[in-house]
Amino acid sequence: MALKGRHIPERTCIACRQSREKKHLIRLVHTKDGVVEVDLSAQKPGRGAYLCPKRDCWELGLRGSRLEYALRVKLTRDNRQALMSYAGELPRGD
Repeated sequence: MALKGRHIPERTCIACRQSREKKHLIRLVHTKDGVVEVDLSAQKPGRGAYLCPKRDCWELGLRGSRLEYALRVKLTRDNRQALMSYAGELPRGD
């Protein structure tokens, strides 16, 4: 009889659509204030979406309306700019 391992939560990147362990993705959260922000603790209340820690995924997620669709919110120009500056610090894809 095989022993079952501990359950490891997985989430899907909204840009590349790859399923990965939750701890290897970055969560974005739509707060009650209507702002979308990076949630490094992955525990802030609000609707969340996940992106890989790669600049390519962030650019793809922010370019169209993927992030807006996933979070059910319309991003403001300032909010989009803040997220793009965060993405600028991330490494390019593999």
